[in-house]
Amino acid sequence: MPRIPFIDATLGLPDQSADLIEARLRNFHRKLLEAAARKNSAETNPFDHPLGCDLELDASPRKILMNDRRVNDRIRCRAKELTLRRKRRDKLSHLTRDERDTLGVLKDGVGLVAIPTEHRADELAAALHDEMPWMAPATEVVWHAMRRAVNSDDGILKIPPLILDGPPGIGKSAWARRLAEMLGVPSSVVEATNENAGFAVAGVQRGWSSATPGKPLQTILRSLVGNPIIIVDEIEKAGSVHSSSGKSHGLAEALLPLLEPASSRRWDCPYFRVTFDMSWISWVLTSNRQMLLPEPFLSRCHLVRLPQLGTDDLISFAGRQSERRNFSTASQDAIVAAIWQSAGRDQRMSLRTVIRMLDLAETLEARPLLH
Repeated sequence: MPRIPFIDATLGLPDQSADLIEARLRNFHRKLLEAAARKNSAETNPFDHPLGCDLELDASPRKILMNDRRVNDRIRCRAKELTLRRKRRDKLSHLTRDERDTLGVLKDGVGLVAIPTEHRADELAAALHDEMPWMAPATEVVWHAMRRAVNSDDGILKIPPLILDGPPGIGKSAWARRLAEMLGVPSSVVEATNENAGFAVAGVQRGWSSATPGKPLQTILRSLVGNPIIIVDEIEKAGSVHSSSGKSHGLAEALLPLLEPASSRRWDCPYFRVTFDMSWISWVLTSNRQMLLPEPFLSRCHLVRLPQLGTDDLISFAGRQSERRNFSTASQDAIVAAIWQSAGRDQRMSLRTVIRMLDLAETLEARPLLH
């Protein structure tokens, strides 16, 4: 798996204060004095060192000891200078020890899932289409993205931001999660209807009681995979939260910088206040009514319109899932009968309901038989 640097900071630097640095310099100075005393020779100049003490080349140990005040001042000044230099270099100095430890897992970067061959891309697309054929327009977009990845220099998978627009209950989010499973990448879901959806994407600044990193960053920190699939459900229903100063904290403000290639490469996390490379994330946004979608999302995403889910599609899906889960014939027949009964009442069952039925059947079949 290829790896890339993910955080714009140097990790693993020792946690040293000015006092610790000064102690190290004093210890180094003491060792130089001891070496000079042992040799007792003018050839050794214990201060020919960046500490910058201007003593005569023929200074004896006794004469050196008489300059302790001057040496102490030089050591103290050098310790302060080194501390300031270290703070300028260390972009994590504002974090607590626990927060630095949390980011320490990024020391060697993160992995990126790649597509090895065009044949593998074809296999994945065919398997996904076989499971959810009504999602063919979305599967085709992903298929082309996988083949483009194979023909790139590194083969790393990067799916363009997608908006899956279609009736509720046709399995848009389920398709995205299944895609992630097949690709072997982690996934996470953000509910846009949540009033804090913007915070769930970007995170909340430290200092608030609810301060936390956003879900995308949490997913990458947990898996150490830099190209997960992040699903944002019902994007057209996203609202905004306004602070007492009138500043908006909506989903659009949080998500748009992550959708833009230029800004996502150097994305500033509000929680850690550190820059991360979030440009490899694959975004899948779902909606039920395309006419309500905000224009900023439409201009940055590939819009995929999806059809209504038919009864035959539901029965085929239930049949394939039943075979995968090794259901008995009785369970399969019961699920199909329930789907037909719902269709007969002109109450078309949603894919979400069928999945719940499959899960219930799996639970029932796992129970021990009573004799």
